[in-house]
Amino acid sequence: MLDPESIKADFPILDRKVNGRPLVYLDNAATTQKPRAVMDASRYYYEALNSNIHRGTHTLARAATETFEQARHTVAKHLNAASSEEIIFTAGTTDAINLVANILGLAATLGPADEILISTLEHHSNIVPWQMLCQRSGATLKVIPCHDDGTLDQAAFSALLSERTKILALTWISNAFGTLNPVAAMTAAARQFGTLVLIDAAQAAPHLPIDVQALDADFLAFSGHKVYAPTGIGVLWGRAELLNSLPPWRGGGEMIKEVTFAHTTYNDLPFKFEAGTPNIAGVIALAAALDYVNAIGLAEIHQLETRLSHAAAQALSSISGIHFFGPPDRAGILSFGIEGLHHYDLGTLLDKMGVAVRTGHHCCQPLMARFGITGTTRASFALYNSDADVHAFAQATTKVVAMLR
Repeated sequence: MLDPESIKADFPILDRKVNGRPLVYLDNAATTQKPRAVMDASRYYYEALNSNIHRGTHTLARAATETFEQARHTVAKHLNAASSEEIIFTAGTTDAINLVANILGLAATLGPADEILISTLEHHSNIVPWQMLCQRSGATLKVIPCHDDGTLDQAAFSALLSERTKILALTWISNAFGTLNPVAAMTAAARQFGTLVLIDAAQAAPHLPIDVQALDADFLAFSGHKVYAPTGIGVLWGRAELLNSLPPWRGGGEMIKEVTFAHTTYNDLPFKFEAGTPNIAGVIALAAALDYVNAIGLAEIHQLETRLSHAAAQALSSISGIHFFGPPDRAGILSFGIEGLHHYDLGTLLDKMGVAVRTGHHCCQPLMARFGITGTTRASFALYNSDADVHAFAQATTKVVAMLR
């Protein structure tokens, strides 16, 4: 059984105090803390390997290249990709989704008669790039509505799907409510119309095993910093045959085979979409992070986080005027509002007691508008959170509510 108290020893930042109190870190949906193994991997690159990759013939360049490409194999194995050439390193989920939206636009995939389908639960990063593509192509953006419990309306989804639906871009887990969407079934439904499917797995990556071949989507994106790796590194997985058929978005070094002033020949996958010097240390540290979570086990991590979110909801349920957003089986996130209290005030006072939560719209303003609110207070859990954290969170929240009323 996973013991989060012993795991905390791997995360140096969790030893610190905030406003004189032990840190209770419950903002993991925004970014996770980093274990020593990840920081050591980054440090190892800079202390022992620091060199640019792929082009150098000297010892450091060869060693850095080998370690970097081994990290790509680690990511491919983690996702059960058919080949490591399907793994494109990006700056994060936002960068990956923008990459896909732009290369589909460059390929003239859409026209005025076509539609892009997203959901009410999407993060701005899975809304704005598609709006921009619609503006360039003349396509129409359609939105799957959600029920009052924060789950997607599957009947409406079925009604919206048609031969005009060229792209379905869907979050796996809502970063605002923790809703776990049935992405495999929705992907299968879209397949019947030949629709391209992109899955935003930013919140799924730290909680769930991912098998891209079983999922049967076309693209999947996630960010390293949500899964215990550094910021500034992310992954786009795409089907090799599809990536090979699409043009590159950014031009420069690494993504070329031959350049003349008259013509450029583009490189093979994955380098075709990796222009310029990549975040080498970030890639190496990402592989270390995935090794770390796999050694513990994603199934056990998910079980712990689900139990803690349910325990937190139960502990807060006696607070008068509290309302929880999202379904009861929410994944690792507890998002709530308290009648008469502003989420910002609640979060600020919780911080005074050493409890870190997120307040606001969580980059989901359309979703907040759907529920007639400006934002929520969100506690989000990770593998190092414990029952003691839940108790401290509930105790502090109860005290803050009493102070504000």
